[in-house]
Amino acid sequence: MRELIVLSGKGGTGKTSLVAAFVALAGQKVLADCDVDAADLHLLLAPAVVRREDFWGARQARILPDRCAACGACAAACRFDALSMDGPANDVIQKTYRVDPLACEGCGVCAQVCPSQAVSLGPVISGEWYMSETRHGPMVHARLAPAGENSGKLVSLVRTEAARVAAERGLPLVIVDGAPGIGCPVIASVAGASMVLAVTEPTLSGLHDLQRVAGLAAHFHIPLAVCINRADLNGEVCSAIERWCRDHAIPVVGTIPYDPRFTEAQIEGKSLVEFCDGPSVQAIREVWRRTEAALDGRG
Repeated sequence: MRELIVLSGKGGTGKTSLVAAFVALAGQKVLADCDVDAADLHLLLAPAVVRREDFWGARQARILPDRCAACGACAAACRFDALSMDGPANDVIQKTYRVDPLACEGCGVCAQVCPSQAVSLGPVISGEWYMSETRHGPMVHARLAPAGENSGKLVSLVRTEAARVAAERGLPLVIVDGAPGIGCPVIASVAGASMVLAVTEPTLSGLHDLQRVAGLAAHFHIPLAVCINRADLNGEVCSAIERWCRDHAIPVVGTIPYDPRFTEAQIEGKSLVEFCDGPSVQAIREVWRRTEAALDGRG
């Protein structure tokens, strides 16, 4: 099984739009949306959820009111100011301490210092993950709850489930829509992948962010290819990106011109290759052909 990870050094490069086009062009495959903090691939693929599971990604403190003596040791030790004395009464005192779930980091210090053993530390639901069917095949995706933790762990879970579905159905390819940047969810997306395709744009920040993605791929010894989107907006910087890639032996699998019909296709809930034809669509088809060849070792 091969696994293609599509990344971008920053948001807004058109990465998800390109992934949606790829899955319309590819043959047998499984889709995985690993941008769990801001998943949006489902907006273009209209997945029908067939399985929904809670994601237990963090732990959190909880005060047991019956045991709390309101001594204040927990609040004094908490560096996140997550405890306040406005909890329910018990048989002895009128107010007990309460944990603010949005402020609690689950470090467990309050449980260590509480002389009454009134703090319970346990796992909490941090989001959901889904197994769905789309018009282009099975899809695994997820949603991290607001202020939810362990996005990297959730990304790993999504990738594991996508690989399981691929093995179960005999599908040879997993296409992953990764998160932007180079943080924890991106690292969890990249480790062990077959190839990374970085989508960039002809701006100085686009080049800088591409360099960071290239460094990440090199760290994990994963082959990297580059696609330049909206390439005609700044020919000088586009040439500079191509030159930098050439100097670092990184293949550029294609350039895609700016096309406002990308937005029109999004409004219709479609990828551009399903929505229309023209120079941009032909460019996308060529990018996919070269990407697939590189993934198969033919590029």
